[in-house]
Amino acid sequence: MTAKPIRGSELVSSDAKTIRVLVADDHAVLRQGIASLVNAEPDMAVVAQAGTGREAIEQFRLHRPDITLMDLQMPDMGGIEAMTGIRDEFPDARIVVLTTYAGDVQTLRALRAGARGYLLKGQVHTDLLESIRAVHAGQKRVPPEVAAELAGYAGLDELTPREIEVLRLIAGGNANKEIAARLAIAEETVKRHITNILSKLEANDRTHAVTLALKRGIIEL
Repeated sequence: MTAKPIRGSELVSSDAKTIRVLVADDHAVLRQGIASLVNAEPDMAVVAQAGTGREAIEQFRLHRPDITLMDLQMPDMGGIEAMTGIRDEFPDARIVVLTTYAGDVQTLRALRAGARGYLLKGQVHTDLLESIRAVHAGQKRVPPEVAAELAGYAGLDELTPREIEVLRLIAGGNANKEIAARLAIAEETVKRHITNILSKLEANDRTHAVTLALKRGIIEL
């Protein structure tokens, strides 16, 4: 029989037949909401929570959950880095990404890092339980709207770390000369990076490139 939730903590113990869930998100209210939904089910239970990526790795080591719900944007260490850390130690870890974005570069990185599912935070109340059960059963879960969004640019070349640096500086309002000085490179090199950025993002100009990069999660302001 599944143990009932411990009042106040929203964490429960579980038997071998229960799907054991770790929730990693920096918003406590969302974590508690997810815990309430999960713990109300007879076949699953939240066994641990984490507010940062480092905590997620620590809690995974302690509890070895069947399913981990991982936010992509967290302080201290992001979700993708935490996923990589977990899967380096536990290659069979089944991780479902939590995010507010329907599809961006972070999505691609998460899937490449081994995420088995992708759950929009706005759909937690409708899709959470089904996603947990499906991934636990060995399936992959990517909502149709996410797959459709990714299809539009999944085949595009990824920006290099240097190109992302240049793009961030462009987003900050820096001219080519200022970017060159900040990165200690020649202005002609900056121009070559920008040419590559526009080509890879299929952008019309610098402003368009920044807009696309923000939408796709390549950079943040």
